[in-house]
Amino acid sequence: MSNLTFQKTPIAGLQIIERHPLNDERGFLERMFCQKTLKFLLKEKTIQQINHTLTSKEGSIRGLHFQNALYAEAKIVSCLKGKVWDVAVDLRKGSPTFLQYFALTLSRDNLQSLFIPEGFAHGFQTLTSDCEMIYFHTADYNANNEGALNALDPILAIEWPRPITERSKRDINHKMLSNDFLGIEIL
Repeated sequence: MSNLTFQKTPIAGLQIIERHPLNDERGFLERMFCQKTLKFLLKEKTIQQINHTLTSKEGSIRGLHFQNALYAEAKIVSCLKGKVWDVAVDLRKGSPTFLQYFALTLSRDNLQSLFIPEGFAHGFQTLTSDCEMIYFHTADYNANNEGALNALDPILAIEWPRPITERSKRDINHKMLSNDFLGIEIL
């Protein structure tokens, strides 16, 4: 069996990665990333940046963030500690699943990651306190080309599983979608 296996989601390109650690009496060894195994998802892209976050309070929401056109990125998102409800929203212009979202619980215990292709917004809500996440990105962060959706936008109608306890001031102030938003181009 491979250290990593894959499961399609209802949204094209978005995949669940299942990690299969090697266990023994000392503990485990777990593969988080392998360029060769993930090549079919990453295509010609390589990982350019790895970020690690800690979110202290249960019920907190981070996101929904994305990078525009030239700086669009694919991500692999995993939860190292705690439990989160992870959300990806399809923003690809012309996609049959445009503005639909997919969500799943990520935790240390379920050994799943989410592969999020270019053209998606991403965010999560903590289901426990002290959640640590790790993100593998195919592009460097570019502040001038970042976009965001308001996590409470009624057009998205995301049903967050917990009462919301905390959001950053920046995330609270993201505008709601307008009817003329057609999505983002993926180059």
